[in-house]
Amino acid sequence: MSPVPTAVRPADARDELTFIRTFRAPIDVVWASITESERTALWFCSWSGEAGPGRTIRYRLEHEEGRPEGEMLIEVCEPPVRLFVSSSDEYGSWRLEGRLAESDGVTELVFVHHLSTDIPIGEVGPGWEYYLDMLVASRDGGPTPDFDDYYPAQKAYFEGL
Repeated sequence: MSPVPTAVRPADARDELTFIRTFRAPIDVVWASITESERTALWFCSWSGEAGPGRTIRYRLEHEEGRPEGEMLIEVCEPPVRLFVSSSDEYGSWRLEGRLAESDGVTELVFVHHLSTDIPIGEVGPGWEYYLDMLVASRDGGPTPDFDDYYPAQKAYFEGL
């Protein structure tokens, strides 16, 4: 498999790396896929704690070697249309946003990584493509992607953005 990178860096927001995924599902169902620990564990991480704006949760990356853990601050939570979280670890600062919109039973997820200078785009971009394709596979029951198909194959694309 050779997945094609989809991310863009909007001209009016060069500090953003934006990805879009579309689902044939109601917005509430997709919202659950990006906010409920049992569902996020299928494609990204499990988490624990009391969720809500201004609260910190503990997460575990389920698909990474060693299943690293950390803390994430929920900055904005506006069900079922917007989630904004942030975290810092030894790799840098992470500011992540999901925006959802539904039309005629189809929900679009706009996922934005608000970039900081301490995270190399060529390293993280392929990872988000992989994770978001994992989300699609978990929702649609499709085959699970293989990270080796994304990195390093997509690194040059992201470095060119």
